Amino acid sequence: MPEPKIKVRGLSKHFAVKSRRFTAIDNIDLDIRGGEFFCIVGPSGCGKTTLLRILAGLEQQDSGRFDIAAGEGADRGRSAAPQNSMVFQEQSIFPWMTVRDNVAFGLKARGIGKTERYAVADRFIDKVGLSGFASALPHQLSGGMKQRVSIARAFANDPEILLMDEPFAALDEQTKLILQVELLRIWEETRKSVLYVTHSIDEAIVLADRIMIMSARPGRIKEIIDVSAVFPRPRRVESVKSSAQYGELFGRVWSQLRDEVATAAASANEAGAQREGGGKS
Repeated sequence: MPEPKIKVRGLSKHFAVKSRRFTAIDNIDLDIRGGEFFCIVGPSGCGKTTLLRILAGLEQQDSGRFDIAAGEGADRGRSAAPQNSMVFQEQSIFPWMTVRDNVAFGLKARGIGKTERYAVADRFIDKVGLSGFASALPHQLSGGMKQRVSIARAFANDPEILLMDEPFAALDEQTKLILQVELLRIWEETRKSVLYVTHSIDEAIVLADRIMIMSARPGRIKEIIDVSAVFPRPRRVESVKSSAQYGELFGRVWSQLRDEVATAAASANEAGAQREGGGKS
């Protein structure tokens, strides 16, 4: 059995808000295989994004550890592939740069020459369906096109792992479906290890090899479901959604998630009431 690409052991994170201390994630143990598309679902505030940010090096855990196995690019020196790239829910491309320069930004930061980085950028611009828009500026693009640029930039940088935090949440359903198909197609070609946070059960089933369901805060692992056992690769989105197994799997995920969503909503209402009460006193 090969070593996991990502190994998480006893990971916990706490936040202090005024005089109160909150546990965002609590004692997370997790192994993610190389080349796996791993989705995380859970109620709002359960620590999904916090976990991603810790793995990206944007937050520091309070206890526990994680290890990311080095890949083939680990010893290539200055132009080595980065350990991870992250795609955010919010559009994060630079408004003053063309599509080509946005996609090539990470390659430029690594010291890769203009000819080579533009060749790589143009290849991924084509893969995400933006051929003809390489010289466009972000204000000339739709929201869905801007997210395509973010995805192209992440893959072009050739990361060890790809961390995606609800990248399609703000898009309309038609655009979201198109981008899910494009993302699966590119992932099938590259087989990057992907951690993908989503609130959408539908999206998790369509994309994931496995789905991790998290509890309400403090975020813990409630169950991990093997989607590939039901829908093997390669996978067609429309075939998945039209199958009887899709409905059964959706029901299984929701049955685990329903009580956690209710608990999270109750906690949010309680916290709101306490804030209002504190403000009146």
